[in-house]
Amino acid sequence: MRSIRLMAIFFGLFISSSLLQAETLLINSSQASASADKPAAGMSMDKVLNRYGEPTTRAAAIGQPPITQWAYSGYTVYFEHQHVIHAVVIR
Repeated sequence: MRSIRLMAIFFGLFISSSLLQAETLLINSSQASASADKPAAGMSMDKVLNRYGEPTTRAAAIGQPPITQWAYSGYTVYFEHQHVIHAVVIR
């Protein structure tokens, strides 16, 4: 009787351990974009110009509040009024 109980416990532990396995996914693109040198949220347009230079293209402000888009080689910067709200790395 004791051996049957031990076998049941062993089998239960074996099954539960196989169900508790997990996989680690490496997402290189997120790590690369996070480490890319791009303007930080809150920077003013003047600071972006001073640090990163003239953008390759500038889109006119659209909407309310006005959202402006500047394209650089490798990323695009979005402004709300005069401040960066987001910078997106181009893949």
